[in-house]
Amino acid sequence: MSTRRKLQIRNLIKKALKASRRQKEPSCALIRFGCSRIQKIVVLCISVCMLFMVCRTAVAEAIDQQNEPQKKVAVIIDDLGNNMKGTKEILNLPVKITVAVMPFLPTTKQDAMEAHKRGHDVIVHLPMEPKQGRPEWLGPGAIKANMTDEEVRAKVTEAIKDVPYAIGMNNHMGSKVTSDKRIMSVVLDVCKEHGLFFVDSRTNYWSVVPELAAKKGMPPVRNDIFLDDVHTIAHVQRQLAKVVEWLAEHDTCVTIGHVGGAGLKTSSGLHLSVPKLKEHAQFVGISDLVRDVWGWTGDPATNTTIPSDAQ
Repeated sequence: MSTRRKLQIRNLIKKALKASRRQKEPSCALIRFGCSRIQKIVVLCISVCMLFMVCRTAVAEAIDQQNEPQKKVAVIIDDLGNNMKGTKEILNLPVKITVAVMPFLPTTKQDAMEAHKRGHDVIVHLPMEPKQGRPEWLGPGAIKANMTDEEVRAKVTEAIKDVPYAIGMNNHMGSKVTSDKRIMSVVLDVCKEHGLFFVDSRTNYWSVVPELAAKKGMPPVRNDIFLDDVHTIAHVQRQLAKVVEWLAEHDTCVTIGHVGGAGLKTSSGLHLSVPKLKEHAQFVGISDLVRDVWGWTGDPATNTTIPSDAQ
């Protein structure tokens, strides 16, 4: 209830009570008896009406708050799967996040299983050819621009099978491939066949992923803010402040950080900023976001890898 409404109700009750007290010293007993009884009835009626108004307004405000969509932020942490710095600290965050695990690396399965155990979302962090960058940064199983459709399909399928509990995918690097409609069409088709969605990391401004995803009936979800393009805690916190600014204009925000070189800085920045961020938005997994915003109903459980001891 607004402060103005509360003051108005309070003043009305005060006026009624004052009027009642003034009538306690009438000039004759008959008037005193009549006025006293009338005033009691009036005060009682006013009090009941005021109580009804207060309750009605409170209930209406509670309903409005319940119906108002809560802001949501999905934090994705890339580059897990190779025992990188910050992995343990990221997995220990006190909120739900999404980990993007690279396939075919020494701790791929371990990191994916540990993240799932802790209640985080797991997606495949698929290496894709960039316009620039060292070839060794790609990692095994990379998708390259000179591959045939059949080669792309095989690579994507193998990657999905190698990452336990995967419910989606995003691109590792990929500034060259994500602007290639032919290749990305194949990638998205394989994802959809396995019940997975694809998150565009936005390493290329001219990415065709959101457009293709929408045409294929998949959520056109993409990264909004990179957290750690500069490897300092102060920068990570500044980027998280931008997340808050973004949420002032939007209902959701997808933000991407990394383990590895930035890992400890990113995890520290997040640990420090989580309490403040929780005042502005609910932390959700990326699967929660695509379901609530785009109505995604993919069922990866029937097509993705679940370790035999967890079945």
